[in-house]
Amino acid sequence: MTLEEYISSHSTPENAALEAITRDTYVHILNPHMLSGHVQGRVLSMISHMIRPQRILELGTFTGYSALCLAEGLAEGGKVVTIEHNDELEETIRRNLSRSPLSDRIELIIGDAKDILSTFIHSTVHPLFDLVFIDADKREYCAYLELVYPLVPIGGFILADNTLWDGHIIDPAYDKDKQTLGLRAFNDQIKEDDRFEQVILPIRDGLTIIRKVR
Repeated sequence: MTLEEYISSHSTPENAALEAITRDTYVHILNPHMLSGHVQGRVLSMISHMIRPQRILELGTFTGYSALCLAEGLAEGGKVVTIEHNDELEETIRRNLSRSPLSDRIELIIGDAKDILSTFIHSTVHPLFDLVFIDADKREYCAYLELVYPLVPIGGFILADNTLWDGHIIDPAYDKDKQTLGLRAFNDQIKEDDRFEQVILPIRDGLTIIRKVR
């Protein structure tokens, strides 16, 4: 048994809906490794339960797994707004979300995250989100951070996925890879930005927990 298998076997199991999404994603969807998966899904759920957010924003829905995990910890009457750029996934996402009784607490928006976030910011009364999960185009993480900043209250949390990028983040062989460069720029920006406190957790592909402090 590997250490990863040990961790998984000693973590709360996936529910039936999440198991079905995992199975179907690996059978039918290109790049299924993009799925958050069992252990990270339980981490997202646990963080959500600890914060008890009223509103959650997710950038990058993929097949809906992480949205359902985040929704598990919502406060009474709470809501997840999740944005996915790939419109070819819409039917799959809606079918997957419908597997869960939490589906009515999740709003799916298909479109470019930067455009949609700009719309939120420039609305008469823009929404605030207690928790944001960034898991979209790695080249745009710095831009996403600036766009979600005004949408998060002081003390609110931002989670960023893939911030270790399978070790590429410190591998000079990837010095010209645009996604790696985007993630390095994001990590460096967070490190130097006194608006935030942060810690990188070596979970799966790297998960950064960020707290807005000013």
